[in-house]
Amino acid sequence: MLYFAVALVVSALLTVLIRRVAERWHIMDQPDALRKFHSKPVALLGGVALFLTFWGVVGYLYLTQPTLAGLNRLAEPLIVSFFASLAIILIGIIDDIHPIPAWPRLFLTMAVVLIAATHGLQLGKLTNPLGGIVALSGIVGGLFVFFWLMGAMYTIKITDGLDGLSTGVAAIGALMIAALASSHAFYQPNVSLLAFIFAGTAAGFLIFNFVPASVFLGESGSLFLGFMLGILAIISGGKVATAFLVLAIPAFDLARVIYLRLKHRSSPFKGDRLHLHYALLSRGWSERQVVLLFYAVAAAGGIAALLLQSREKLIAMVGLAILMIAVGAALSPRVVTDK
Repeated sequence: MLYFAVALVVSALLTVLIRRVAERWHIMDQPDALRKFHSKPVALLGGVALFLTFWGVVGYLYLTQPTLAGLNRLAEPLIVSFFASLAIILIGIIDDIHPIPAWPRLFLTMAVVLIAATHGLQLGKLTNPLGGIVALSGIVGGLFVFFWLMGAMYTIKITDGLDGLSTGVAAIGALMIAALASSHAFYQPNVSLLAFIFAGTAAGFLIFNFVPASVFLGESGSLFLGFMLGILAIISGGKVATAFLVLAIPAFDLARVIYLRLKHRSSPFKGDRLHLHYALLSRGWSERQVVLLFYAVAAAGGIAALLLQSREKLIAMVGLAILMIAVGAALSPRVVTDK
């Protein structure tokens, strides 16, 4: 917990600095009448503060105390993750300054993640929810990591429509992985250390990102949060189910919205108000209420992941998918889309 506090303080200080830089250089998010409800322009580039904090703290510990909690045993995935997340941050910074069209931005991100997934981030096995272990070959493991990381990144990204939503959900996910890695059954002190640092990084930024936010994640921040949360699940030996149960509702919401967009022959990257958090706003919920609801659901999913066995986790995922379909169907008639 010491390094959680250190990361929180460093993150808060760097967030203030980066916010001032963004304001001075006029890198701001402008409000609109559709999906951006803030009353005045808000600073972007929040992802830079997150990146500098997490890798600054991890890098300092690795260089000065490489054997602390066994960090040296994660050298290869940490190095790969650093350079991959650096590339993601740079793509995001460019997009925050001069927006990149959706398809080129997606292809650039996919290329970065694919390289990372095939160079040091492979996953050799997964727990079979029906019992036993599923061994993954090099290619299959690499593809699984690729799709998992892309899914985690864009799940976090789509929740970035409300102040503090993405940041808080990512912090909750990291805390759940830290708790699991600290338990006697899955004791992994190196993963626990990294997860606490990541959670502290997100928490420090959340001080300024919660409703009403004075700084936004930007493209760089939302993708960085999703990427690193996905990485933590991979390097912990495949704690994918734990992270997924935290992200379950926004993940199923993402799948639902993509289906609806394709059904109506609209681009899957087209901005609209089909997502669950916008639907709740259209029903009269306040932004703060929606964000806190998502926090509660993410925490409940994470706690369930800590308590349930593999088969029970699978049942919980199916139940959440059914719940998401039902809720989406109930709310869709009142959702306003951008035609």
